[in-house]
Amino acid sequence: MKFEHPVSIQWLADFTGAEAVGNLEQQATGINEIHKVTPGDISFVDAEKYYNKCLHSAATIIIINKMVECPEGKTLLVIADPFTAYIKIVKHFRSFEPCTAMISDTAVVGNGTCIQPGVFIGNHVSIGENCIIHANVTINDHIIIGNNVIIHSGTVLGSDAFYFKRRKERDVQYEKMDSCGRVIVEDDVEIGACCAIDRGVSGDTIIGRGTKLDNQIHIGHGVVLGKNCLIAAQVAIAGKTILEDEVILWGQVGVNKDLTVGKGAVVYAQSGVASSIEGGKVYFGSPVGEAKAKMREMGWIRRIPEMWEKLSAK
Repeated sequence: MKFEHPVSIQWLADFTGAEAVGNLEQQATGINEIHKVTPGDISFVDAEKYYNKCLHSAATIIIINKMVECPEGKTLLVIADPFTAYIKIVKHFRSFEPCTAMISDTAVVGNGTCIQPGVFIGNHVSIGENCIIHANVTINDHIIIGNNVIIHSGTVLGSDAFYFKRRKERDVQYEKMDSCGRVIVEDDVEIGACCAIDRGVSGDTIIGRGTKLDNQIHIGHGVVLGKNCLIAAQVAIAGKTILEDEVILWGQVGVNKDLTVGKGAVVYAQSGVASSIEGGKVYFGSPVGEAKAKMREMGWIRRIPEMWEKLSAK
């Protein structure tokens, strides 16, 4: 998320109660997760195993729970609970904004776009030209939809990320990380019925141009789908995963978080993608392997009873 106006280090330190270390003259221009940060962004880290990655990322301001050497040109905000400080900043700059109408006065809808009855369009939404938004679609705040997009009934765009920090010492153990990211749907996309596309935690979930989604698909927070992908029914893609261009996922494929599916990869139905896979190949199984090899394995497995009988007879 980018701020409307830059924010001073001193204001951030005072607002969060943190101790500022390093360059105290620069300003923050946004807040983001570590895999999405750009110069000017605030990020946070509260586990030592991720210190190095965060400190040497593109983030300019880092909220951290331990005093460490500050990299040149950066600013540390040292505080015991960086997660809570991060959430406090998010809530301040993108607090919940109730709607009083089915289509917000702040929404912008392009020429030639058809909005069917029962559609909810939230605050600060932008919808392009010549789109069809079918009945009972929900488009939550800060969503951007391009031109020539079709969205079928019952789909929800911009639901919150499924992202929690566990606090074992508390009665209610899972503390929610508030989402301030967006969903961006590029031109010529079609989204089927009853799909759920989560907004990014602080960055963007992106559906690339020309991509087609079937019914009952879940796209997790911060996922990036490339151009001209084809996703069949009941696929689930976990957060922060990247599908490069022209990927095909057939029905009920499950894709793990934080991985990349290479350009032109095809994954057969009911497969499980546990780690990154190369493009230009066909995959099957759980965990997936190249389809031809997996089919041969299944052929040998089916022969096990026969081979066992032959061995027992000797």
